[in-house]
Parts: sequence; structure tokens; C-alpha cells
Amino acid sequence: MTKSEKALEMFANGFNCSQAVLTVFAPDFGLDEKLALMLGTQFGGGARNGEMCGAVSGALMVLGLKYGHSDASDVQQKSKAYAIAVDYTKRFKEANGSIVCRDLLGYDLTKPEENACIKEKNLFAEVCPKMIESAVEILESVLAEY
Repeated sequence: MTKSEKALEMFANGFNCSQAVLTVFAPDFGLDEKLALMLGTQFGGGARNGEMCGAVSGALMVLGLKYGHSDASDVQQKSKAYAIAVDYTKRFKEANGSIVCRDLLGYDLTKPEENACIKEKNLFAEVCPKMIESAVEILESVLAEY
């Protein structure tokens, strides 16, 4: 099973976009899957505010695991990590038009009437899996290139 397939399966089983993306990569970086699920919880639905897509935030956390810096004086690694994040988000925007959850869904999930439209039109089931798949595929490309 590919990482995309596993992430989609996790989403179908009730985990959010961020959890699905982060968790399928967690073992590659020594992060416990349960801890990854807990860490990713708050980022679904654009951090519950319709902001940055959860799939993107999950991918950025994975990139942090791979390229992040843990030494405040390591300015070179910090710059590299930031550049990779910019590259990733640029690619996601090019592929999907935005990194913002409410733009991708076409509705603001924080507004009750718009959240009702999202549910009525089944957009979480139609849009989010596409974003998860895209996030994982772009993430795999970025990880392979750097």
C-alpha cells in the first residue's frame, strides 16, 4: 500500500487530513504513530479555522522532522528548512490553487451556514481526499529532491 493510499484510508476511518499525512510518514522519522495522531489533531480543518489546509500542515510537520533545525545557532539549516517549506507550499498552490482550507472547499467551515453547505454537498469527502493525495505526492517529490 502506498503512503497516499494509507493516508486516504486513515482519513476514511475518521482521522483528519493533517493526522493522515503526518502519521503515514511518522515511522520513517522515528515518530510514534500514536504521538503523530495526537500532534496532528489540532491542525485538521485549517486548525479548525479554515486556514492552512490540514494536509499541508501535516506535510510541513514531516518536512520539519526531516529538515528542521534544533540548534538555534544553526542558521544555515534554519534557512534550508524555510526554503523547503516555501518550495512545498508553492508546489501545492500550483497544483491546487491555494493552501487555504476555506478556499479549497469553497466555503468557510467556521460559519454555521457554510459548514452546513459543506456537509450537504459532501465536500469533506470529495475535496479533502484529493488534497491529501496531492499533499502526499508533492511531499514525496520534495523529500526525494532534497
